[in-house]
Amino acid sequence: MARIGLVLGAGGSVGLAFHGGVLDAISHATGWDPRTASVVVGTSAGSLTAALLRAGLPAGDLAAISEDRPLSPAGEVLRRGSPLHNPRVSLGAFLKTRPFADPRAIVEGLLRPWKRRPAALAAALLPAGAISTDAISSGLDAFYGARWPELPTWLCAVRLSDGRRIPFGRPGSPPATVGAAVAASCAIPGYFTPVRIGGARYVDGGVRSMLNLPLVREMDLDLVIVSAPMACASRWPSATADAPLRWLLRAQLEREAGRVRRRGIPVLALSPTQQVALAMGVNAMDGRRRATVSRLARSSTLRYLERSDAGRQIAELLSAPSAAFTPRVVGG
Repeated sequence: MARIGLVLGAGGSVGLAFHGGVLDAISHATGWDPRTASVVVGTSAGSLTAALLRAGLPAGDLAAISEDRPLSPAGEVLRRGSPLHNPRVSLGAFLKTRPFADPRAIVEGLLRPWKRRPAALAAALLPAGAISTDAISSGLDAFYGARWPELPTWLCAVRLSDGRRIPFGRPGSPPATVGAAVAASCAIPGYFTPVRIGGARYVDGGVRSMLNLPLVREMDLDLVIVSAPMACASRWPSATADAPLRWLLRAQLEREAGRVRRRGIPVLALSPTQQVALAMGVNAMDGRRRATVSRLARSSTLRYLERSDAGRQIAELLSAPSAAFTPRVVGG
C-alpha cells in the first residue's frame, strides 16, 4: 500500500473550494481516499480541510459543501454533529481603534531584527483583526473536544512572539485542541483576531509559508500530493489581476517541492489553471465564488490525471488498494 502525504495550502474561502474540487477529482479518478493519507499538513484553509477529512468527511462532500449539493449520509451526520459557521463582521468593528497584534513581538523584532522574519514582524505590527475565530473553532471542538486525529495531522500556525512556525499536532509542538489549532492557522493578520494558545498568540501559518511543504521531507513516503490554491499552474504570463502574487507563490512552491524531491520523494503539485484563477478572483474570502471554483478545479484536475503522462503515472500509483478509512481520534 502506497504511503501518500497530503499538503493543503492557504487560500481563504475560495481555497477551501479549490481543495474540495481537487480532492474530489483525485478520489473519483483513482479510488484513493484522501482521508487515509499517511500524513496531512494543512495551512489556513488547508488546516480546516485537513481537520474535516480526518473527522471523516469524504472528499466528495468537501466539494458538495462549496457547490451547495446534498451531502452523503456520513457527511450529513458530521454536519449535524459539528456545524460550521461563517465568521461575519460589521464595518463598525473595523473602524474601532485596535491595538497592535503583539506589541512585545514588535519591540523584540526591532531590537533583534536578524532573528525575525519580515512577514512575522509585519503580522505583529498590524492591528489585531476585528473578527473572532470562535466561529471557525466551535464546530470542530464540538466533534473533537480535546482529542486529536490518530493519523499524523499537522496544522501550521505562526507564533507572534518569535515568528516561529508551529505545526500543531506534530510531536514536540505545544498542546492544542484541533479547533484552536485550525483557528490559529486561519487567523489572517489584520482580519482575524490572533488566537491565544497556552499563553502565546498565533496567526495564520501562511505568514511563514503558504504550504509548509518541507515538513514532510523526513517521512518515508512514496508520493506527496500538494493542493496549492494561491499559486498558478502555468509557467506563462497570466491575465489574472493577482498574477504577480501567484507567480511569487509558484516560485515558493517550486523551492519547497525541490527540497522534498531531493530526498527522493516525488511531488505532485496541483495549482489553479488560468481559468480557475479567474474564477477565484482577488478576494480569497469571497464565498460567492466557491461553487464555480470547486467545479472548475475538479474538471481541470481530472483532465490533468487523464491526459498528461505524469498524471497517468500518479493515477496508477494511487489506484493501488488502500485501507478503508475509519475516523480515529486519541487523547482527551
